[in-house]
Amino acid sequence: MKTLYLDYNATTPVAPSVVEAMLPFFARHYGNPSSTHSLGRAAAEAMADARSQVAGLLGCDAEEIVFTGGGTESNNLALKGVLLGGNVAAGGHLVISSIEHPAITAPATFLERLGYEVTVVQADSQGLVRPAAIERALRKNTRLVSVMHANNETGIVQPVRAIAEICHARGVPLHSDAAQTVGKLPVQCDQLDVDLLSIAGHKFYGPKGVGALFVREGLDLEPAMHGAGHEWGLRPGTENTAGIVGLGKAASLAARAVGETTERMAQLRDELQRRLAEAIGPGLLISGQQVARLPNTLHLVLPGVDAHQLLRGCPEICASTGAACHAESTAVSGSIACLGISAEQARGAMRLSLGWYTSGEDIDAAAAILIAAWERTMG
Repeated sequence: MKTLYLDYNATTPVAPSVVEAMLPFFARHYGNPSSTHSLGRAAAEAMADARSQVAGLLGCDAEEIVFTGGGTESNNLALKGVLLGGNVAAGGHLVISSIEHPAITAPATFLERLGYEVTVVQADSQGLVRPAAIERALRKNTRLVSVMHANNETGIVQPVRAIAEICHARGVPLHSDAAQTVGKLPVQCDQLDVDLLSIAGHKFYGPKGVGALFVREGLDLEPAMHGAGHEWGLRPGTENTAGIVGLGKAASLAARAVGETTERMAQLRDELQRRLAEAIGPGLLISGQQVARLPNTLHLVLPGVDAHQLLRGCPEICASTGAACHAESTAVSGSIACLGISAEQARGAMRLSLGWYTSGEDIDAAAAILIAAWERTMG
């Protein structure tokens, strides 16, 4: 039985060339990048190359890239780094959206417990965070706005550039969690006009446990941890050289492949959507059809079934009934509640996300299996 992997938004396999690039740094080039001897210099040079590769992917300067342990750490460093910086006693105001990943909502809740003010801007019925809604939420003491680039569940792409214009007109920096867009869409920091941007290696064929935060030059952050002066003093601790090398290689692959793979994944996604809609009929709900979506993401609501139980009956398909970080939760997430999907309907919600290694044959097989499973369940 062939495994049909349709959960690329949760994580991606590490590309073979990324593994190959990393291997020497586990045993042969094992020096500490802070050491001044030959092995240390080799590791430091490899890290510098990786920093340039990530900067090349994001269209920024290498000095604006801070390596982290992943997307969650990058998000924490962005939010806490801005809010905890400067005069902590003066407090401040943070604005986030209702569709953010827990890696944003949890640090926002933590900051609220410390006495900071947090406003959650609701997404509209199309799953979009409107710039006008952000503008209404801004205050004189707003220190930061954070709105994700694309939603991890629905794939709906947010108007980040327009939100940036609103924020900057009021002198407020903007952070965006771009973990889901890098490798699927062109992501350029200057085009988005963001001040901070988070990425996670394992979302675009790099290793788990490594990520990066873009920090625009001139923006000062308080370190999330304290120690020695690694990563411009923002992320102390001996660097994960092998992981960083892998992140750099994955970034170089993404920079070359994004145009071609975007078109191919969109075509496969649309074919899967067409097949399911044709078989299931008008009762099938497709999220984000009227707005920009990630090219690889199909979020749908199957009528009359429990998607979790349906997938249990299709062991050859690896897919998600929610984001991997809270897939077992029975609560309706903010990402789909804003679309008008009720708690009862949400039982049938499913996310099918494609990737570089998804083939047309995989789409044919997955469509047939899912349709047959739905028909069996409906009796």
